[in-house]
Order: sequence, then structure tokens, then C-alpha cells
Amino acid sequence: NEAFASVVLAWQKETGADLDKVNVNGGAIALGHPLGATGVRLMTTLLNELERTGGRYGLQTMCEGGGQANVTIIERLG
Repeated sequence: NEAFASVVLAWQKETGADLDKVNVNGGAIALGHPLGATGVRLMTTLLNELERTGGRYGLQTMCEGGGQANVTIIERLG
């Protein structure tokens, strides 16, 4: 849930993460950052993508004010 592309590029360079598995539909820059509803938008996108791909696990992260963040791990059953 990035606000600036430079953050994602620096993170990817540092971690070597596979961008084919990260924000496959785009992040906040592409999809928007609705005030007060970002978590719902992120979770809806994650659940829809798990259904579409038949994926088993999903990871949602979101930054918050004051340098805080939260993370949710989802397991798709059935």
C-alpha cells in the first residue's frame, strides 16, 4: 500500500522480491487510497485474487500513521 513508487523500487532492490507476486493488480498509486477504507479495498483485492488464481495464502500489509503498520495473513479454505 505504497504512496510513492520510489519506496517500492527501493524495497524491491533491497529484498530482490519477485514483483510478479507483489501487488499484481497495482498498489495505492494505481488503484487509489480511499481515506478510511484502504484496509477494505486491500482485503477485497486480496480475496478476489486468491479466488481468481486458486491461491492458498495471501499476505496484506498496510502502513499507518506514526510509523506503525499492520499485517494480515489469509488462508483460503476449500
